[in-house]
Amino acid sequence: MALTRAIGLMSGTSLDGVDVAFIETDGERGVKLGPTGYRAYSEAERGMLRRALADAVRVSDRRARPTSLAEAERLVTDAHAEAVEMFLREHAIGGSAQVVGFHGQTVLHRPEMELTVQLGDGPALARRLNLPVVYDFRAADVAEGGQGAPLVPVFHRALVHATGQEPPIAILNIGGVANVTFLDTEDQLLAFDTGPGNALLDDWMRERAGRSFDENGALAARGKPDETLLAWLLVHPYFQREPPKSLDRNWFSHRMVAHLSLEDGAATLSTFTAKAVARALEFANKEPKRWIVGGGGTENPELMRLLRQELKAAIVTADEVGWSASHLEAQAFAFLAVRSLRGLPITFPSTTGVREAMTGGVVARP
Repeated sequence: MALTRAIGLMSGTSLDGVDVAFIETDGERGVKLGPTGYRAYSEAERGMLRRALADAVRVSDRRARPTSLAEAERLVTDAHAEAVEMFLREHAIGGSAQVVGFHGQTVLHRPEMELTVQLGDGPALARRLNLPVVYDFRAADVAEGGQGAPLVPVFHRALVHATGQEPPIAILNIGGVANVTFLDTEDQLLAFDTGPGNALLDDWMRERAGRSFDENGALAARGKPDETLLAWLLVHPYFQREPPKSLDRNWFSHRMVAHLSLEDGAATLSTFTAKAVARALEFANKEPKRWIVGGGGTENPELMRLLRQELKAAIVTADEVGWSASHLEAQAFAFLAVRSLRGLPITFPSTTGVREAMTGGVVARP
């Protein structure tokens, strides 16, 4: 089958910016990775998105757009359009792209209430780019009783096969929230959110140090984790719940370490992320021979050290195996857009808990 040329877009819960990726794929095992790009949010834009996150907590209708959410949705749509336009100019891709996968900005994720909200106007983006846009990937799954997350496991499986990786294997993405995909020797997927990723540490750094993140994990490396607090956190019911399961960014707060110094708070939050990942092993059918790690967390040497310490396993970054640590999710939404166009399933009982494998996404045409 001919490969479709797709652009994927991702703006995660870390609120850093828009990732752009170009791939060619048949939506199954044929995957060719292409160039990637990035459009950072300004501090003012991040402020608007943080206000939308705070206000979204009161939303009970996923279509509702009170003032701050309406403003943020326009911002998200414009920023993604600018990111694609800049990317197309820089890489001279132009008319070769055939579809765009647009995840949007998650501001609320409460699947137990059949509620998930991703800001982004798919039809407006399609008109501006003059390309078909697949958006609203999570809603159909949640409406059928699924968690609506994580969505990337089927792409992880395609990459494992396309690059000759050997199961059993784990693919860990550390964004604002961290999620894992386990692929066993029978080609069966199991996936779920492991717990907080970078979001709590980033919030802590912004509030206490006026910085966007803990550069190179330097402050966490100098601190001492609060073991008593960690022991209490790790008996939270979420970590004992059988997967599939997913986590809202706001389930845990950085303020739980407010009694600690800057360094000790950073160390505690970083260790919490790593220990939560290790708890995920309790649900794996087979011990992974290898962990491949993507997402912003790969740029934090202290977090990577903590993962190696907790997992006691072979760990490599996505970059080291020829993937893209920074753009893995954007590539995934390009892949999912093609699957959606072809009517192929994007969520499964073992990844989101939906009753049966199902496709998803809404197609907007220019």
